[in-house]
Amino acid sequence: MTSQESGLGARFALAQAISREAGAVALGYFSQRETLVVETKRDLQDVVSIADREVENLIRARVVEVHADDGFLGEEYGVAAGHSGYTWVVDPIDGTSPFVNGMPNWCVSIAVLHQGEPVIGVICAPCHDELYAGASGQGATLNGRVLTLDPSRTIRNAVTGIGANNYVTPAFVGKTVEKLLEAGGTFIRNGSGALMLAYVASGRLVGYYEPYMHAWDCLAGYCLVKEAGGWVHPFPVEGEQLTKGAPVLAAAPGAIDDLKAIAGL
Repeated sequence: MTSQESGLGARFALAQAISREAGAVALGYFSQRETLVVETKRDLQDVVSIADREVENLIRARVVEVHADDGFLGEEYGVAAGHSGYTWVVDPIDGTSPFVNGMPNWCVSIAVLHQGEPVIGVICAPCHDELYAGASGQGATLNGRVLTLDPSRTIRNAVTGIGANNYVTPAFVGKTVEKLLEAGGTFIRNGSGALMLAYVASGRLVGYYEPYMHAWDCLAGYCLVKEAGGWVHPFPVEGEQLTKGAPVLAAAPGAIDDLKAIAGL
């Protein structure tokens, strides 16, 4: 076993353990959400609570205990440079709006990059008791069950996920939905891009498109989709680009061409 393989394996096991612990803490806050003080960030729809911050602090602390030289990027507290070649990219609670409004469509998302490539993706959905886990060359699983995408599924016989936020205009989002419907597809939006990417990896959705997402929202899901046999549009991770947003598109084999055309990518 090479040092790279052993380093990957140790971090993969750690990411899964941390995600379970973080998911349990987040679920505790979810059960007491009426007591949370909810703040807004960019607008009234962009919300955050103490739950997001405490869960991110927990994940960061667990990583530092074992891999102090790794880099770390979290949605709430930003980036800390590392020296090992590995960088953890974390959304402590993706889907904060569903979370604070009592809906189960939220998750803990943990990705690990090595030399700029997403090599680990772990997404924990506590309300559903589901753990999605994937690592480079090791495939993807859902609660231990191996995930393999069905090439016969297309936008016309399956469901596509669509994401939206105020980084893009309503007209742009509306036109995307229009093109998908005109092509014979249909769509859902559940409020958590990371969770919908996990659904692509598990075959529940045939694809997911969001015109603007951040690395902490998508990189864990990207690893899962690729390891399950799907395709993802490259996300820029070099230098400051890692902290900026970009278009995100993931697709099962039978939906790639249609979704690339709809997204204009």
